[in-house]
Amino acid sequence: MPELKKYKMFIGGEWLDSDTKKTFETLNPENNKPWAIVPEASASDVDKAVKAAQKAFEGEWPKLLPRERGKFLRAIGNKLRENAELLGRIETIDTGKIFRETNQQANYIAEYYDYYAGLADKVEGTVLPIDKPNIQAITSRIPIGVIAAIVPWNSQMFLTATKLAPALAMGNTVVIKSSELAPAVMFEFAKLIEETGIPKGVVNVLTGFGDPCGKALTTHDLVEKVAFTGGPETARHIIRNSAENLSEVSLELGGKSPVAVFDDAHQENAINGITAGIFGASGQSCIAGSRLYLQKGIYDEFLDKLTKRAERIKIGAPMDKDTEMGPLSNFKQLEIIEKNIKKTVEQGGKIKCGGKRHPFSNEGYYFPPTIIECDNHNLPTAENELFGPVLSVMKFDTEKEVIEKMNDNQYGLSSGVYTSDFARGLRVSNAVRAGITFVNTYRLISPSAPFGGIKDSGYGKEAGMDSIKDYTRVKTTWYYTSDEPTLDPFSIR
Repeated sequence: MPELKKYKMFIGGEWLDSDTKKTFETLNPENNKPWAIVPEASASDVDKAVKAAQKAFEGEWPKLLPRERGKFLRAIGNKLRENAELLGRIETIDTGKIFRETNQQANYIAEYYDYYAGLADKVEGTVLPIDKPNIQAITSRIPIGVIAAIVPWNSQMFLTATKLAPALAMGNTVVIKSSELAPAVMFEFAKLIEETGIPKGVVNVLTGFGDPCGKALTTHDLVEKVAFTGGPETARHIIRNSAENLSEVSLELGGKSPVAVFDDAHQENAINGITAGIFGASGQSCIAGSRLYLQKGIYDEFLDKLTKRAERIKIGAPMDKDTEMGPLSNFKQLEIIEKNIKKTVEQGGKIKCGGKRHPFSNEGYYFPPTIIECDNHNLPTAENELFGPVLSVMKFDTEKEVIEKMNDNQYGLSSGVYTSDFARGLRVSNAVRAGITFVNTYRLISPSAPFGGIKDSGYGKEAGMDSIKDYTRVKTTWYYTSDEPTLDPFSIR
């Protein structure tokens, strides 16, 4: 058996084991075998990381000129480009995501650091039209302080960039908690951050379990903001924890994203978009388009074409360049998917393709593209977030009907519309209660495009120009401009 790769935590510019010396193994989803050992952060490790970040915040980092902080962000971006293949390979081994995506994504994520490097010196204050004589009042934006960034396993480089880049640009310091399910790539990323020469303690990286690591981090009295991506249940714990330190919270949570295909849609384009939305990354995406509504006039024809396309998807080893779908990340997901499919079939759902573990699952966590016809969009696979390659398909007749059905769910992250009628695409986009709507496309990201949802999908936006302001606070400064002394000191004016 090959020797397991060993990682350490990055705290205050040093590489450390856990204070308790506890470690845990991370598994390769392709074969269900351990491949690396990582330290399990204790409450004292968290305290050490937060205090290191606070020390850095009280030091030179927020005092640097914005363009100087921007230079560090550009350096991080360049490191990502230079090491995209390494980062992609590590992420693939640890998560099962196919290498053709992780390699490309590491390259593209560099653009986020470039984007916020450019914004660092462009955040302006205001001069207030104040209603007082001899007074000049201005606002400016100041950094918040220590940010706790909690990221999931499925898109760690992307979901770290949307937090870390704007936070650093505005002069904050950060403690990153990597997911315990696949933490390795974040430690590799920390090595690259160290190479930029960024001041010690500005960025800290650790991993561990919800208790004690996550709890200690989200309740620490020096943490001023928690930026979390993950599931709604964990988010509720974080909100409760934030009452202990009165920290700000932003939440990017799950989804059960609906996609509507009207009878005038370009079918080949729609099939490609739907395939990308639910079978890309093996369906392990928070914006996965997992609820599909087909207008009655094209239902049978379109579903037949889509099923044939799904059956052609090549399943295989995630490092293989020809592989289109790799394994799921962990066994728990496999069990959740199987449980929901079983209940859906018992309640009348009809499996068009897939539905059972792939033969490769004898060793890893492989599950094939699965399409299920559902008469009721409240059946388990159509209602619950599965985080896997399972598509629930339903009929609709009118625009009004499909809008009602698309909105009839607890989540509101993403949505999709396929139609040749521009006006209808705009109407449906405006009517669907979701933070993101894709019209005649799907599964796109950009540094300039805000990302986030409503309802149980969370609140706050990541990426885009406005998100940088979420990592600042407004400060008001009053100037008295007269040479004469102020009047009555006992009367507020």
